[in-house]
Amino acid sequence: MEELLHYAWKHKIFPLHELRTPEGELVEIIDPGLKNPDAGPDFFNAKLRIGSTLWVGNVEIHRRSSDWMRHGHDTDPAYESVILHAAAELDAEVHDLHGRRIPQLLLPYPALLAERYDELLRADCYPPCYAVIPTLPRLAVHGWMSALQYERLEQKRARVMACLERCDHNWEDAFFVTLARNFGFGLNSDVFERWGQSIPLRALDKHRDDLFQLEAIFFGQAGLLEEDVCDPYYERLQREYLYLARKFDLRRMEAASWRLLRTRPGNFPHVRIAQMAWLFYREHALLSRLMEAADFDEVRRILTARTSDYWDTHYTFGAPSPCRHKTLSRSTQDLLVINTLCPFLFAYGTYKADERLTRRAFDFLERLKPESNAIIRRWQACGLTVENAADSQALIQLKKEYCDAKKCLRCRFGYEFLKAKGPLQTSPEGRL
Repeated sequence: MEELLHYAWKHKIFPLHELRTPEGELVEIIDPGLKNPDAGPDFFNAKLRIGSTLWVGNVEIHRRSSDWMRHGHDTDPAYESVILHAAAELDAEVHDLHGRRIPQLLLPYPALLAERYDELLRADCYPPCYAVIPTLPRLAVHGWMSALQYERLEQKRARVMACLERCDHNWEDAFFVTLARNFGFGLNSDVFERWGQSIPLRALDKHRDDLFQLEAIFFGQAGLLEEDVCDPYYERLQREYLYLARKFDLRRMEAASWRLLRTRPGNFPHVRIAQMAWLFYREHALLSRLMEAADFDEVRRILTARTSDYWDTHYTFGAPSPCRHKTLSRSTQDLLVINTLCPFLFAYGTYKADERLTRRAFDFLERLKPESNAIIRRWQACGLTVENAADSQALIQLKKEYCDAKKCLRCRFGYEFLKAKGPLQTSPEGRL
Protein backbone atom coordinates (compact mmCIF):
# COMPACT_ATOMS: atom_id res chain seq x y z
CA MET A 1 0.00 0.00 0.00
CA GLU A 2 3.05 2.28 0.08
CA GLU A 3 2.43 3.02 -3.58
CA LEU A 4 -0.97 4.42 -2.61
CA LEU A 5 0.76 6.88 -0.28
CA HIS A 6 3.01 7.93 -3.18
CA TYR A 7 -0.12 8.48 -5.25
CA ALA A 8 -1.79 10.57 -2.51
CA TRP A 9 1.37 12.68 -2.13
CA LYS A 10 1.85 13.19 -5.87
CA HIS A 11 -1.75 14.34 -6.37
CA LYS A 12 -1.88 16.25 -3.05
CA ILE A 13 -4.79 14.19 -1.71
CA PHE A 14 -4.31 15.30 1.90
CA PRO A 15 -6.60 15.44 4.96
CA LEU A 16 -8.78 18.55 5.19
CA HIS A 17 -7.22 19.65 8.49
CA GLU A 18 -3.89 21.45 8.79
CA LEU A 19 -0.79 19.35 8.29
CA ARG A 20 1.65 19.43 11.20
CA THR A 21 4.75 17.58 12.34
CA PRO A 22 4.55 15.59 15.60
CA GLU A 23 6.21 18.60 17.26
CA GLY A 24 3.35 20.84 16.11
CA GLU A 25 5.08 22.74 13.29
CA LEU A 26 2.77 23.67 10.41
CA VAL A 27 3.61 21.94 7.08
CA GLU A 28 2.58 23.53 3.78
CA ILE A 29 3.07 21.47 0.60
CA ILE A 30 3.82 24.05 -2.09
CA ASP A 31 5.11 21.52 -4.67
CA PRO A 32 5.20 17.75 -4.00
CA GLY A 33 8.15 17.35 -6.39
CA LEU A 34 8.82 14.85 -9.15
CA LYS A 35 8.41 11.10 -8.71
CA ASN A 36 11.75 9.30 -8.80
CA PRO A 37 11.52 6.03 -10.81
CA ASP A 38 15.02 4.92 -9.78
CA ALA A 39 16.92 4.30 -6.55
CA GLY A 40 17.02 7.11 -4.00
CA PRO A 41 14.38 9.32 -2.36
CA ASP A 42 10.82 8.92 -3.64
CA PHE A 43 10.27 12.55 -4.77
CA PHE A 44 12.84 15.05 -6.03
CA ASN A 45 12.82 18.84 -5.77
CA ALA A 46 9.81 19.21 -3.51
CA LYS A 47 9.05 22.68 -2.17
CA LEU A 48 7.69 22.83 1.39
CA ARG A 49 7.24 25.31 4.20
CA ILE A 50 7.82 23.80 7.63
CA GLY A 51 7.05 26.34 10.34
CA SER A 52 8.46 29.62 9.04
CA THR A 53 11.23 28.02 6.94
CA LEU A 54 11.00 27.38 3.19
CA TRP A 55 12.65 24.10 2.16
CA VAL A 56 13.56 22.74 -1.27
CA GLY A 57 14.75 19.15 -1.45
CA ASN A 58 13.68 15.52 -1.52
CA VAL A 59 10.87 13.63 0.21
CA GLU A 60 10.80 9.99 1.32
CA ILE A 61 7.54 8.13 2.00
CA HIS A 62 6.98 4.87 3.90
CA ARG A 63 4.11 2.92 5.38
CA ARG A 64 5.78 3.15 8.82
CA SER A 65 8.49 5.59 9.80
CA SER A 66 10.56 2.67 11.20
CA ASP A 67 10.92 1.51 7.58
CA TRP A 68 13.48 4.32 7.24
CA MET A 69 15.96 2.37 9.37
CA ARG A 70 14.88 -1.04 8.08
CA HIS A 71 15.74 0.09 4.52
CA GLY A 72 19.11 1.49 5.62
CA HIS A 73 18.38 5.11 4.74
CA ASP A 74 19.96 6.29 8.02
CA THR A 75 23.39 5.24 6.68
CA ASP A 76 22.89 6.05 2.99
CA PRO A 77 24.43 9.31 1.64
CA ALA A 78 21.71 9.43 -1.07
CA TYR A 79 19.19 10.40 1.63
CA GLU A 80 21.12 13.38 3.06
CA SER A 81 18.99 15.73 0.95
CA VAL A 82 15.65 14.52 2.39
CA ILE A 83 13.76 17.45 3.91
CA LEU A 84 10.64 15.53 4.99
CA HIS A 85 9.73 11.96 5.81
CA ALA A 86 6.01 11.11 5.44
CA ALA A 87 4.41 7.90 6.71
CA ALA A 88 0.97 6.48 7.43
CA GLU A 89 2.17 5.44 10.89
CA LEU A 90 4.77 7.35 12.93
CA ASP A 91 6.41 4.76 15.17
CA ALA A 92 10.00 6.08 15.32
CA GLU A 93 12.15 9.15 14.87
CA VAL A 94 14.34 9.23 11.76
CA HIS A 95 17.86 10.60 11.27
CA ASP A 96 20.30 10.84 8.38
CA LEU A 97 23.84 9.42 8.46
CA HIS A 98 25.08 12.58 10.24
CA GLY A 99 22.51 12.20 13.00
CA ARG A 100 20.32 15.09 11.77
CA ARG A 101 16.70 14.56 12.81
CA ILE A 102 14.44 14.71 9.76
CA PRO A 103 10.99 16.32 10.11
CA GLN A 104 8.10 13.89 9.76
CA LEU A 105 4.51 14.14 8.63
CA LEU A 106 1.64 11.79 9.36
CA LEU A 107 0.15 10.96 5.96
CA PRO A 108 -2.88 8.71 6.45
CA TYR A 109 -4.48 6.80 3.61
CA PRO A 110 -7.52 8.80 2.41
CA ALA A 111 -10.45 6.52 3.28
CA LEU A 112 -12.31 6.70 -0.04
CA LEU A 113 -9.08 6.46 -2.01
CA ALA A 114 -8.00 3.36 -0.10
CA GLU A 115 -11.45 1.82 -0.58
CA ARG A 116 -11.42 2.46 -4.33
CA TYR A 117 -7.87 1.18 -4.69
CA ASP A 118 -8.72 -1.99 -2.78
CA GLU A 119 -11.71 -2.42 -5.10
CA LEU A 120 -9.41 -2.26 -8.14
CA LEU A 121 -6.98 -4.80 -6.70
CA ARG A 122 -9.66 -7.27 -5.64
CA ALA A 123 -11.89 -7.02 -8.70
CA ASP A 124 -12.51 -10.34 -10.44
CA CYS A 125 -13.50 -8.68 -13.70
CA TYR A 126 -11.37 -7.17 -16.44
CA PRO A 127 -10.83 -4.31 -16.67
CA PRO A 128 -11.62 -3.51 -13.01
CA CYS A 129 -12.20 0.18 -13.80
CA TYR A 130 -14.92 -0.61 -16.38
CA ALA A 131 -17.52 1.46 -14.52
CA VAL A 132 -15.72 4.77 -14.98
CA ILE A 133 -14.77 4.37 -18.65
CA PRO A 134 -18.12 5.55 -20.15
CA THR A 135 -17.83 8.76 -18.10
CA LEU A 136 -14.36 9.75 -19.30
CA PRO A 137 -13.95 12.88 -21.45
CA ARG A 138 -12.94 12.12 -25.03
CA LEU A 139 -9.82 14.26 -24.66
CA ALA A 140 -8.65 12.29 -21.61
CA VAL A 141 -9.10 8.97 -23.45
CA HIS A 142 -7.31 10.26 -26.56
CA GLY A 143 -4.37 11.57 -24.53
CA TRP A 144 -3.84 8.29 -22.68
CA MET A 145 -4.23 6.21 -25.83
CA SER A 146 -1.62 8.34 -27.64
CA ALA A 147 0.81 7.90 -24.75
CA LEU A 148 0.24 4.12 -24.75
CA GLN A 149 0.79 3.94 -28.52
CA TYR A 150 4.17 5.62 -28.17
CA GLU A 151 5.04 3.50 -25.12
CA ARG A 152 4.32 0.27 -27.00
CA LEU A 153 6.39 1.28 -30.02
CA GLU A 154 9.22 2.37 -27.74
CA GLN A 155 9.08 -1.01 -25.99
CA LYS A 156 9.24 -2.79 -29.34
CA ARG A 157 12.08 -0.53 -30.45
CA ALA A 158 14.10 -1.70 -27.44
CA ARG A 159 13.50 -5.33 -28.48
CA VAL A 160 14.62 -4.55 -32.03
CA MET A 161 17.83 -2.98 -30.74
CA ALA A 162 18.49 -6.00 -28.51
CA CYS A 163 17.97 -8.29 -31.51
CA LEU A 164 20.25 -6.05 -33.60
CA GLU A 165 22.97 -6.48 -30.98
CA ARG A 166 22.66 -10.28 -31.20
CA CYS A 167 22.85 -10.05 -35.02
CA ASP A 168 26.16 -8.16 -35.04
CA HIS A 169 24.36 -4.91 -35.93
CA ASN A 170 23.12 -6.23 -39.26
CA TRP A 171 19.65 -4.70 -39.75
CA GLU A 172 18.54 -7.15 -42.44
CA ASP A 173 19.48 -10.14 -40.25
CA ALA A 174 17.70 -8.64 -37.24
CA PHE A 175 14.63 -8.08 -39.40
CA PHE A 176 14.67 -11.71 -40.55
CA VAL A 177 14.80 -12.97 -36.94
CA THR A 178 12.02 -10.62 -35.84
CA LEU A 179 9.90 -11.51 -38.85
CA ALA A 180 10.44 -15.19 -38.08
CA ARG A 181 9.25 -14.65 -34.52
CA ASN A 182 6.07 -12.98 -35.74
CA PHE A 183 5.44 -15.78 -38.21
CA GLY A 184 4.87 -17.91 -35.09
CA PHE A 185 1.71 -15.90 -34.34
CA GLY A 186 1.83 -16.43 -30.60
CA LEU A 187 1.91 -20.18 -30.04
CA ASN A 188 5.22 -20.82 -31.85
CA SER A 189 6.73 -17.33 -31.58
CA ASP A 190 9.63 -18.27 -29.28
CA VAL A 191 10.44 -21.37 -31.35
CA PHE A 192 10.35 -19.40 -34.60
CA GLU A 193 12.72 -16.83 -33.13
CA ARG A 194 15.22 -19.55 -32.16
CA TRP A 195 14.80 -21.03 -35.63
CA GLY A 196 15.48 -17.62 -37.24
CA GLN A 197 18.66 -17.25 -35.19
CA SER A 198 19.81 -20.71 -36.35
CA ILE A 199 19.64 -19.84 -40.06
CA PRO A 200 23.13 -19.04 -41.47
CA LEU A 201 21.99 -16.00 -43.43
CA ARG A 202 25.43 -14.91 -44.64
CA ALA A 203 26.22 -18.44 -45.83
CA LEU A 204 22.89 -18.58 -47.66
CA ASP A 205 23.60 -15.48 -49.74
CA LYS A 206 25.09 -17.71 -52.45
CA HIS A 207 21.97 -19.92 -52.53
CA ARG A 208 19.20 -17.31 -52.54
CA ASP A 209 18.42 -17.92 -56.20
CA ASP A 210 17.47 -21.56 -55.50
CA LEU A 211 14.16 -21.93 -53.64
CA PHE A 212 14.63 -25.66 -53.14
CA GLN A 213 17.99 -25.21 -51.40
CA LEU A 214 16.50 -22.52 -49.20
CA GLU A 215 13.67 -24.85 -48.23
CA ALA A 216 16.16 -27.61 -47.47
CA ILE A 217 18.07 -25.43 -45.00
CA PHE A 218 14.94 -23.82 -43.54
CA PHE A 219 13.19 -27.15 -42.89
CA GLY A 220 16.40 -28.90 -41.91
CA GLN A 221 17.33 -26.27 -39.31
CA ALA A 222 13.80 -26.58 -37.90
CA GLY A 223 14.44 -30.28 -37.26
CA LEU A 224 11.58 -31.23 -39.57
CA LEU A 225 13.64 -33.51 -41.85
CA GLU A 226 14.60 -36.14 -39.29
CA GLU A 227 11.75 -38.65 -39.74
CA ASP A 228 11.29 -41.48 -42.23
CA VAL A 229 8.61 -40.20 -44.59
CA CYS A 230 7.84 -41.96 -47.84
CA ASP A 231 7.63 -38.87 -50.01
CA PRO A 232 9.94 -38.06 -52.96
CA TYR A 233 10.00 -34.30 -52.22
CA TYR A 234 10.77 -34.92 -48.55
CA GLU A 235 13.57 -37.36 -49.39
CA ARG A 236 15.14 -34.86 -51.82
CA LEU A 237 15.05 -32.19 -49.08
CA GLN A 238 16.73 -34.58 -46.66
CA ARG A 239 19.59 -35.30 -49.06
CA GLU A 240 20.06 -31.63 -49.90
CA TYR A 241 20.07 -30.62 -46.24
CA LEU A 242 22.67 -33.25 -45.31
CA TYR A 243 24.95 -31.85 -48.00
CA LEU A 244 24.42 -28.20 -46.96
CA ALA A 245 24.67 -29.01 -43.24
CA ARG A 246 28.11 -30.53 -43.78
CA LYS A 247 29.12 -27.60 -45.99
CA PHE A 248 28.15 -24.95 -43.42
CA ASP A 249 28.60 -27.01 -40.23
CA LEU A 250 24.96 -26.50 -39.22
CA ARG A 251 23.32 -27.46 -35.91
CA ARG A 252 19.60 -28.14 -36.24
CA MET A 253 16.81 -27.63 -33.72
CA GLU A 254 14.75 -30.40 -32.17
CA ALA A 255 11.45 -31.02 -33.96
CA ALA A 256 9.75 -31.53 -30.58
CA SER A 257 10.00 -27.77 -29.98
CA TRP A 258 7.22 -27.07 -32.48
CA ARG A 259 3.60 -27.02 -31.34
CA LEU A 260 0.86 -28.19 -33.69
CA LEU A 261 -1.84 -28.94 -31.11
CA ARG A 262 -4.55 -26.23 -31.10
CA THR A 263 -2.92 -24.67 -34.17
CA ARG A 264 -4.91 -24.08 -37.34
CA PRO A 265 -3.45 -25.94 -40.34
CA GLY A 266 -2.70 -22.65 -42.09
CA ASN A 267 -0.47 -21.73 -39.13
CA PHE A 268 1.42 -25.03 -39.05
CA PRO A 269 5.18 -24.34 -38.91
CA HIS A 270 5.66 -26.29 -42.16
CA VAL A 271 3.45 -23.81 -44.06
CA ARG A 272 4.90 -20.74 -42.39
CA ILE A 273 8.48 -21.88 -43.03
CA ALA A 274 7.64 -22.50 -46.69
CA GLN A 275 6.25 -18.95 -46.91
CA MET A 276 9.38 -17.55 -45.22
CA ALA A 277 11.52 -19.41 -47.76
CA TRP A 278 9.50 -17.89 -50.58
CA LEU A 279 9.87 -14.33 -49.19
CA PHE A 280 13.62 -14.84 -48.63
CA TYR A 281 13.96 -16.23 -52.17
CA ARG A 282 12.04 -13.43 -53.87
CA GLU A 283 13.24 -10.41 -51.85
CA HIS A 284 17.00 -10.25 -51.40
CA ALA A 285 16.86 -7.11 -49.24
CA LEU A 286 13.42 -7.38 -47.66
CA LEU A 287 13.83 -4.69 -44.99
CA SER A 288 15.29 -2.18 -47.42
CA ARG A 289 12.51 -2.82 -49.93
CA LEU A 290 9.83 -2.33 -47.29
CA MET A 291 11.40 0.84 -45.93
CA GLU A 292 11.71 2.30 -49.41
CA ALA A 293 8.15 1.38 -50.41
CA ALA A 294 6.45 4.38 -51.94
CA ASP A 295 3.07 3.66 -50.35
CA PHE A 296 1.15 1.12 -48.32
CA ASP A 297 -0.08 -0.73 -51.40
CA GLU A 298 3.53 -1.45 -52.34
CA VAL A 299 4.15 -2.79 -48.82
CA ARG A 300 1.31 -5.25 -49.36
CA ARG A 301 2.71 -6.31 -52.75
CA ILE A 302 6.12 -7.00 -51.18
CA LEU A 303 4.49 -9.10 -48.45
CA THR A 304 2.48 -11.15 -50.94
CA ALA A 305 4.11 -14.50 -50.20
CA ARG A 306 3.15 -17.92 -51.48
CA THR A 307 4.88 -21.32 -51.32
CA SER A 308 6.40 -23.85 -53.67
CA ASP A 309 3.87 -26.08 -55.48
CA TYR A 310 4.26 -28.98 -53.03
CA TRP A 311 2.56 -27.00 -50.27
CA ASP A 312 -0.51 -26.30 -52.39
CA THR A 313 -1.57 -29.86 -51.56
CA HIS A 314 0.10 -30.35 -48.14
CA TYR A 315 0.10 -28.88 -44.63
CA THR A 316 2.74 -31.33 -43.38
CA PHE A 317 5.15 -33.69 -45.11
CA GLY A 318 3.70 -36.85 -46.62
CA ALA A 319 0.04 -36.05 -45.86
CA PRO A 320 -1.78 -34.81 -49.01
CA SER A 321 -4.64 -32.37 -48.57
CA PRO A 322 -7.12 -30.66 -50.93
CA CYS A 323 -5.43 -28.17 -53.22
CA ARG A 324 -5.21 -24.70 -51.72
CA HIS A 325 -2.70 -21.96 -52.41
CA LYS A 326 -0.98 -21.05 -49.12
CA THR A 327 -0.71 -17.28 -49.52
CA LEU A 328 -0.51 -14.69 -46.76
CA SER A 329 -3.98 -13.33 -46.09
CA ARG A 330 -4.60 -9.62 -45.81
CA SER A 331 -5.08 -9.88 -42.04
CA THR A 332 -1.80 -11.81 -41.73
CA GLN A 333 0.00 -9.14 -43.73
CA ASP A 334 -1.48 -6.50 -41.41
CA LEU A 335 -0.18 -8.31 -38.34
CA LEU A 336 3.30 -8.53 -39.87
CA VAL A 337 3.23 -4.80 -40.58
CA ILE A 338 2.03 -4.03 -37.04
CA ASN A 339 4.47 -6.29 -35.21
CA THR A 340 7.50 -6.28 -37.50
CA LEU A 341 7.67 -3.45 -40.01
CA CYS A 342 6.36 -0.62 -37.81
CA PRO A 343 8.77 -1.38 -34.93
CA PHE A 344 11.67 -1.48 -37.41
CA LEU A 345 10.63 1.78 -39.04
CA PHE A 346 10.47 3.36 -35.60
CA ALA A 347 13.74 1.81 -34.42
CA TYR A 348 15.71 2.62 -37.58
CA GLY A 349 14.20 6.10 -37.80
CA THR A 350 15.17 6.78 -34.19
CA TYR A 351 18.66 5.33 -34.76
CA LYS A 352 19.21 7.51 -37.82
CA ALA A 353 17.30 10.51 -36.41
CA ASP A 354 15.03 10.26 -39.47
CA GLU A 355 11.64 11.62 -38.45
CA ARG A 356 10.19 10.58 -41.81
CA LEU A 357 10.58 6.90 -40.91
CA THR A 358 9.31 7.23 -37.34
CA ARG A 359 6.29 9.15 -38.59
CA ARG A 360 5.64 6.43 -41.19
CA ALA A 361 5.44 3.83 -38.40
CA PHE A 362 2.59 5.78 -36.77
CA ASP A 363 0.96 6.48 -40.14
CA PHE A 364 0.84 2.76 -40.99
CA LEU A 365 -0.70 1.92 -37.61
CA GLU A 366 -3.34 4.60 -38.10
CA ARG A 367 -4.19 3.27 -41.58
CA LEU A 368 -4.60 -0.37 -40.57
CA LYS A 369 -7.78 -1.86 -39.16
CA PRO A 370 -7.69 -2.66 -35.44
CA GLU A 371 -6.71 -6.15 -34.38
CA SER A 372 -9.57 -8.42 -33.42
CA ASN A 373 -8.94 -10.43 -30.26
CA ALA A 374 -10.35 -10.98 -26.78
CA ILE A 375 -8.44 -8.02 -25.32
CA ILE A 376 -9.84 -5.53 -27.82
CA ARG A 377 -13.38 -6.89 -27.59
CA ARG A 378 -13.40 -6.44 -23.83
CA TRP A 379 -12.32 -2.82 -24.05
CA GLN A 380 -14.93 -2.19 -26.71
CA ALA A 381 -17.58 -3.69 -24.41
CA CYS A 382 -16.57 -1.05 -21.86
CA GLY A 383 -17.47 1.70 -24.31
CA LEU A 384 -14.09 2.50 -25.86
CA THR A 385 -13.98 3.21 -29.59
CA VAL A 386 -11.21 1.33 -31.39
CA GLU A 387 -10.70 2.90 -34.81
CA ASN A 388 -7.38 1.52 -36.05
CA ALA A 389 -4.33 -0.59 -35.23
CA ALA A 390 -2.76 2.26 -33.27
CA ASP A 391 -5.73 2.10 -30.88
CA SER A 392 -5.64 -1.68 -30.59
CA GLN A 393 -1.90 -1.62 -29.90
CA ALA A 394 -2.48 0.97 -27.18
CA LEU A 395 -5.11 -1.21 -25.50
CA ILE A 396 -2.92 -4.32 -25.69
CA GLN A 397 -0.18 -2.29 -23.98
CA LEU A 398 -2.66 -1.14 -21.35
CA LYS A 399 -3.79 -4.70 -20.61
CA LYS A 400 -0.34 -6.28 -20.47
CA GLU A 401 1.68 -3.55 -18.79
CA TYR A 402 -0.90 -1.99 -16.45
CA CYS A 403 -3.96 -4.19 -15.85
CA ASP A 404 -2.11 -7.50 -15.59
CA ALA A 405 0.58 -5.93 -13.39
CA LYS A 406 -2.04 -4.16 -11.23
CA LYS A 407 -0.41 -0.79 -11.93
CA CYS A 408 -3.71 1.04 -11.57
CA LEU A 409 -2.02 3.99 -9.84
CA ARG A 410 0.08 4.63 -12.94
CA CYS A 411 -2.86 4.37 -15.33
CA ARG A 412 -4.92 7.41 -16.27
CA PHE A 413 -8.11 5.33 -16.32
CA GLY A 414 -7.23 4.11 -12.84
CA TYR A 415 -6.60 7.71 -11.78
CA GLU A 416 -10.07 8.72 -12.99
CA PHE A 417 -11.57 5.76 -11.13
CA LEU A 418 -9.86 6.70 -7.87
CA LYS A 419 -10.83 10.35 -7.97
CA ALA A 420 -14.47 9.72 -9.02
CA LYS A 421 -16.99 11.06 -6.53
CA GLY A 422 -19.96 9.03 -5.38
CA PRO A 423 -20.82 5.40 -6.20
CA LEU A 424 -19.86 4.00 -9.56
CA GLN A 425 -22.57 2.03 -11.31
CA THR A 426 -22.90 0.34 -14.64
CA SER A 427 -25.40 -1.81 -16.44
CA PRO A 428 -25.07 -5.62 -16.25
CA GLU A 429 -23.99 -5.56 -19.93
CA GLY A 430 -20.88 -3.60 -18.89
CA ARG A 431 -19.68 -6.30 -16.50
CA LEU A 432 -17.05 -8.51 -18.13
